[in-house]
Amino acid sequence: MPEILLWQRLKGQQAGVKFRKQHPVGPYVADFYCSATRTVIEVDGDAHSRADRPERDADRDAFLIGNGYRVLHIPAVDVLRDADATANAIAALAATPLHRQPLADGPPPRAGEE
Repeated sequence: MPEILLWQRLKGQQAGVKFRKQHPVGPYVADFYCSATRTVIEVDGDAHSRADRPERDADRDAFLIGNGYRVLHIPAVDVLRDADATANAIAALAATPLHRQPLADGPPPRAGEE
């Protein structure tokens, strides 16, 4: 249910950020994915705290981060409480580049290297 509520909001975002749902990323399937900024969004419900799930989630996060993805974990309860605010916050974050762009001319020269 939280994924459906969130998808209804994310797919209609006007911020120019495009999301895909249930998108494969490496050997995993992301709840939502923004390819422009390599952002993976996972909606975490109660199941994410049971059995071996925390360990599996940590392994997945390590793989994704190690391969240049940003991973956002959104508690399902946040989506249920206010899906609009949650979607807006996700879209705003996903709209920002994962890494800062380097300066066009590079850093200033060190003393004596001018």
